[in-house]
Amino acid sequence: MNYVIIGNSYAGIGAVEGIRERDRAGEITMISDEPYLAYARPLISYNLEGRVTARNMYYRSAGFYKKNNVRLVLGKRAAGIDTARRRISLEDGAVVPYDRLLIGTGGRPFVPPMKGLGAHNVFCFTKWDDAKGIKRIAPGKRKAVVIGGGLIGLKAAEGINALGLEVTIVELGPRVLAVALDEVSGAIVNRQLRENGIRTVTGHTAKEILSDRRGNVCGVILDDDRRLECEILVIAIGVRPNVDLAKNTSLHIVRGIVVDKCMMTNIGNVYAAGDVVEAPDILNNRDSVIAIVPLAYEQGRIAGCNMAGGRRTYAGGIGMNSVEVYGLPVMTMGITNQANQKFEVWTYRKGKVYRKLVFEGIRLVGAVLVGQVDYGGVLTHFVRSRTDVTDIKEELTVQVLKQGEFGAVLSKIMNGGQGSL
Repeated sequence: MNYVIIGNSYAGIGAVEGIRERDRAGEITMISDEPYLAYARPLISYNLEGRVTARNMYYRSAGFYKKNNVRLVLGKRAAGIDTARRRISLEDGAVVPYDRLLIGTGGRPFVPPMKGLGAHNVFCFTKWDDAKGIKRIAPGKRKAVVIGGGLIGLKAAEGINALGLEVTIVELGPRVLAVALDEVSGAIVNRQLRENGIRTVTGHTAKEILSDRRGNVCGVILDDDRRLECEILVIAIGVRPNVDLAKNTSLHIVRGIVVDKCMMTNIGNVYAAGDVVEAPDILNNRDSVIAIVPLAYEQGRIAGCNMAGGRRTYAGGIGMNSVEVYGLPVMTMGITNQANQKFEVWTYRKGKVYRKLVFEGIRLVGAVLVGQVDYGGVLTHFVRSRTDVTDIKEELTVQVLKQGEFGAVLSKIMNGGQGSL
């Protein structure tokens, strides 16, 4: 069997491991447009500021590929898929045949049409080369602007700020991390940013990029005509599924590539996994794009197993976020900005510690943890498994209001108490 995997990130690595669970002899070819072994994308901000060395960026070594007999094709972009002839064409004209194919091309930064986009020193922040490019030009620079206050934008701002630049985040939403955080938790995170020298401008976005005589960025014009000076600009508005390879094929695409519970596309020998796919969303009862690392790896592993003849199914995922903002841990899962009165909400707040539980009837459907994120994994399990929490709901909601007692309740549950896992 000849397996081809396009993409060398979490979904691709999971697929290699899934294939090798069942098939030790088949040939695996992995194609990536980046020149690196698998590296941890969430660490690029730490690498930018010098907290993580280049050596520690990798989460799979060269030995992993050798052990699993993977033929690596790095630094070459896949240019097309011929599903009828079962082959991949590369940008250099080479052709790679396949029997089973996994598309793990991930997401690509969304850059809206904007006057002045051709300026130099304008970056996205989704790849290691973005961090390397910023670090290379940062010496001597004074100011930076980050457009977008999501996870990527916050980490880009923190990394650039560590290089000694003044950083302003411009976010169209009412607060940073607007999709995941409510008003209270958003205010706590905003305060943490401000205390560490990062300015935020919310409710606005940039409409024009300004450049100097050399073509280097020198500022942005906001939608209210304010001007912000900067010598480095990062566009971190969001990421969309990278479906370019699938567009000229008969693969079913809505927002991402549509797959079934086996991670198989509408073409029987073609699978997809990770940020490029639309897969079951447990809470919303529909297929959606949930672009987070653990789900990408899980989907890839399931796809790999099934490519090799297995029959594993993907139960579905939930939206989750876990980030540290200048030492302040933040974790969210499920429904956190409830839209109507059918949800029951309990909260606790003391200083920079904030806890919120969201229930829908007998089930926990969402949680926000700021400042203290102990037992976040247990809450995630409750949300994702759709566990009936009737027997523990009263105790859980009472104790969530008490400093220091929240963990004790969850510990009791984990250790076999009422409503145990």
